[in-house]
Amino acid sequence: MPVPNARPSLEPVSAEVDVAIVGAGAAGIAAARLLRAEGRRVAVIEARDRVGGRTVTASFGGHPVDLGAHWLHAGHMNPLVDLARARGEPVRQAPPGGPVVTNGRVGSGAERRLHGDAFERADRAFARLARAEEDRSLKDALPPLGRYGRAVAYTMALISGRPLEEVSVKDFPSEEFGNNYFVRGGYGAFLARLAAGLPIRLGCEVTGIDWSGPGVALETTAGRIAARAAIVTAPVPVLQADRIRFRPALPSDIADAIGGFLAGAYDHVIMNWPGSPFRTADRLSRIVLRDTSYGMLTNMDGAPFHYLELDQATIRGAGGPAALAAFAREFLRESFGARAVARLRVLHVTDWCADPLARTSWVVVPPGRVPIREGLGRPVGERIWFAGEANSGPLWGTVGGAWLEGERAARAVLARLGDGLPHIPTAAETP
Repeated sequence: MPVPNARPSLEPVSAEVDVAIVGAGAAGIAAARLLRAEGRRVAVIEARDRVGGRTVTASFGGHPVDLGAHWLHAGHMNPLVDLARARGEPVRQAPPGGPVVTNGRVGSGAERRLHGDAFERADRAFARLARAEEDRSLKDALPPLGRYGRAVAYTMALISGRPLEEVSVKDFPSEEFGNNYFVRGGYGAFLARLAAGLPIRLGCEVTGIDWSGPGVALETTAGRIAARAAIVTAPVPVLQADRIRFRPALPSDIADAIGGFLAGAYDHVIMNWPGSPFRTADRLSRIVLRDTSYGMLTNMDGAPFHYLELDQATIRGAGGPAALAAFAREFLRESFGARAVARLRVLHVTDWCADPLARTSWVVVPPGRVPIREGLGRPVGERIWFAGEANSGPLWGTVGGAWLEGERAARAVLARLGDGLPHIPTAAETP
């Protein structure tokens, strides 16, 4: 993976703290900031050599490009939009969607509206059936949509991260479609700035959490950390792979919740494409070719950088980043012609499901398992909390959702710290 372009100054970590936090992604940073603001001793342990998790910005030719999360979704309920504004960060609202290109031809305004109407009909159908008592899959809930039906179905699978038959209609992220924002310089760089000054140990993996005693003890590759409570923000598939062993084992309801999620896939082919047929900045265009459809974010930050969005079926079928790069070039050549792609260069292909410290882009709830998001938020032994995008209902799969869940867990810990969680003495307090 390219080198991130933002590395904040961090404080050292103590071996005895009030709260130990596993992971320095959005949820971990949010929890640490809130707890520190309340005067609590915190240690954040991060296995990567950087902060941000699946939100990371790298430079290509001096231009910042996000390799993971890029959109600040649902600005009306995303806390990071207000926080960015309060800090004076260069945040801007994303423009309305771009054109619909069908078999190499830019569609008319009427065709764009036809595609938009089909999308809206599908979303309304999902919202209506989400209120029904019976749960069903998105595939079963998808209504007839006419000419752009297959293109919209591709889009819905991309948004969901899994094939439509594997996703609960009660868990579709409708809140994320409008009022989105970008932050100039990259989302990952912004998140890294929010981590500045926090006690975070990088390149240190948590291998076990012992909660058999009155507090918790984290076993790490750099030694043991004792705490009164712990917040675990590692991605759910990492927990499913037993990268962190719990002693005693987690309660059956929490273990069942963790095991119920599916790994969702959403990746980008990041390109430098001078002379592309797209002229406007930051537009999400829809490219339809025969029976397939892909989204492309064009001219990011006004520069000739684009990314093609990839759904799970395409990722699985291609066989790795090199094959996906070739697929993207061929797809665009078929759509726009050989001359149009002559100067196109693929810079990077993301592969979050193959990343051993992520194993997913986000996690997905299959039909009949919707309560597991809320179930994952329940404390273990009143001293371990799980937090991340997986816990979020309306903003699952987003950095904003992870941030809110990190803050939720931190507030729950604060309530328990004030209600009798055992004190872990510092080295100076130990006789």
